[in-house]
Amino acid sequence: MVYIKSWKDFRTAAESLYEKSPNRARWVVKYNASKGILDLKITDNFQCIKYKTKSSSVVNRFEALNLSLMRKMQNRKPPALVQIPAPSAPSPVPTAPTVPPVAAASSAGESAAASASKKKKSKRK
Repeated sequence: MVYIKSWKDFRTAAESLYEKSPNRARWVVKYNASKGILDLKITDNFQCIKYKTKSSSVVNRFEALNLSLMRKMQNRKPPALVQIPAPSAPSPVPTAPTVPPVAAASSAGESAAASASKKKKSKRK
């Protein structure tokens, strides 16, 4: 059980080991927080592949490998990207109905009178 030094080699070896014997393969992930070591192992009881790192940049790669293996274990394919076609002609923008000037002036006068009556509250002493 020798540790593989290169991430690329570990990833290809891990995926090929799982594809070779999916019913027997086991995927083990250990993280030692005090030392900051991520230890990965995949085995099928005949072959064991291990990878150890302290680098935090491997975490994103590990997440991608873990997602890939989980999809294979669930027998799912990655979801297809859905492309939304662009509209061929721009649609006209609806405009708001205009308010006649007479109605606007009368409502403005009413609101000014209402606000003036609210200002006449008595102050407590």
